Amino acid sequence: MKTLYLVRHAKSSWDDTALDDFDRPLNDRGKKDAPLMGYILHQQHILPDLLLSSPAKRAHSTAKKIAKAVGYAKKDIQTNKNIYHAGPGQLLEIIQSLHSVEHSVMLVGHNPGLTDLSNLLCRKHIDNIPTCGVVCIEFDIEKWNQVMPESGRFIFFDYPKKHT
Repeated sequence: MKTLYLVRHAKSSWDDTALDDFDRPLNDRGKKDAPLMGYILHQQHILPDLLLSSPAKRAHSTAKKIAKAVGYAKKDIQTNKNIYHAGPGQLLEIIQSLHSVEHSVMLVGHNPGLTDLSNLLCRKHIDNIPTCGVVCIEFDIEKWNQVMPESGRFIFFDYPKKHT
């Protein structure tokens, strides 16, 4: 059994128009939403074996805030530059390349790739994963390279506005 948590980065700031998209930080709402979602995941006893993030500032900041809340060591967060701007096919390849020893993986990234990936992996259609939204999908497999389209079972979909 493998469990995948798809996490869209928290709300980011557009205040500094000179900043490259990659370097945009979280805004005030994002700085509140990421720990909130981390707390909610912690309350459900969710602690991933691997936390994998886009290296973009807003995604990595989200990953660090969630890691702190769930008890995952921030120094163990791995980044993969291919997550940034990845489509569902590229994200699927990243997942399929994961080590089998990791049973639960949290992937922090961006839309539209994450929403498209969620819809590719399970039969539950989601229109949009909002900022800091989390989709949990389980797979009855032993190795990540066995993840295929529609092979996942939708477990839950949560996001900050459900709790405010």
